[in-house]
Amino acid sequence: MSVTQISLPKGVGPHAEKLFDAITQASTVEELNRAGGKAEGFVLGLESTKAIKSQIAESLYVAYDDAATQRATELA
Repeated sequence: MSVTQISLPKGVGPHAEKLFDAITQASTVEELNRAGGKAEGFVLGLESTKAIKSQIAESLYVAYDDAATQRATELA
């Protein structure tokens, strides 16, 4: 799943996509971990401020986690 398939508030989508791209294009495990951490913090911030509903947050978490898992496998 890509973040482009998730209905996000105006202005949030480009940032979500940028973080997704950082995960999928990481060239090292360290870079991947850093990108994953940023993405997780981004979603937590959106959820904490009630900018997105918990179902949307869960979808973002899954999309980022799936992308990170796939990239980690590719880097191994």
